[in-house]
Amino acid sequence: MAAEVLAALKPHPHGRYADGTLGGAGHAASILAASSPTGWLSGCDHDGVAVEAATARLNEKFAGRFEIRRGNFAELAEWVAEKSCDGVLLDLGVSSPQLDVAERGFSFMQDGPLDMRMDDRQPVTAADLVNGEDAEPLAKIFWEYGDERDSRRFAKAIVHDRALRKFETTKQLADLIERLAPRHGKKAHPATKVFQALRIAVNDEIGSLKNGLAAAVKILKPGGRLAVITFHSLEDRVVKEFGREKTRDYSFTGEVDVPELRTPRVPELKWVSRKAILPGDEELKVNPRARSAQLRVLEKI
Repeated sequence: MAAEVLAALKPHPHGRYADGTLGGAGHAASILAASSPTGWLSGCDHDGVAVEAATARLNEKFAGRFEIRRGNFAELAEWVAEKSCDGVLLDLGVSSPQLDVAERGFSFMQDGPLDMRMDDRQPVTAADLVNGEDAEPLAKIFWEYGDERDSRRFAKAIVHDRALRKFETTKQLADLIERLAPRHGKKAHPATKVFQALRIAVNDEIGSLKNGLAAAVKILKPGGRLAVITFHSLEDRVVKEFGREKTRDYSFTGEVDVPELRTPRVPELKWVSRKAILPGDEELKVNPRARSAQLRVLEKI
């Protein structure tokens, strides 16, 4: 969604931008090109392979105009100056290189180790969760992070089967799920939601997203824009709730918003567009994986 991101952030010379999910640096390169010759970009990714690839790509045309660090975007405010950025981009989800490399263990389309770590320095893998958690915690992961209706049945089957043989590969897990829930002509693989849930749990994606959104607001200057691309409903709900909370002109205590108990306050953000921006038909032709992408944009007041 390069065109939509550029339209949202409006990069310009002398502008300063942050990309918290560099991936292959496609968006970063577009931002630097649009802000030439003096725009600056701070970028990070917790995937070491992505950091190396992004650095090499950006050095070809934009050497001296960016700083890249390996780390989680939740840590952006620790090294990017407060109120310094004209725009921040968070492109969530899994990158194509991660999905396409079987050794990373993100996809059930290729057999590989049951890993799913975006940062290979972290200790817990998907195999650790599948082989170590009891049925109830596993079911909770599948339900809360994957919205999997058969979460309990799948979890109990995993616990049963691992007593005979530990789960070590993506194919082992995908085959079990497909055996329990045959496709019967359905296009989507029955293990899709389970794999999504495990990936989110392994990488603490929801916790990182909440912290990353807060960090983005800190480093944005007034008038700066935050663009977030989500790929599933759980991420999108977090972004929408964050936007609702930050754009309100009042606060309240507790979980229930009682109008009589509201306290007036100045909102921190405003919506640039309340409706999600979707990828165009042309992009979907060349990048089918973008079909579930949604872009939401907020502006700091």
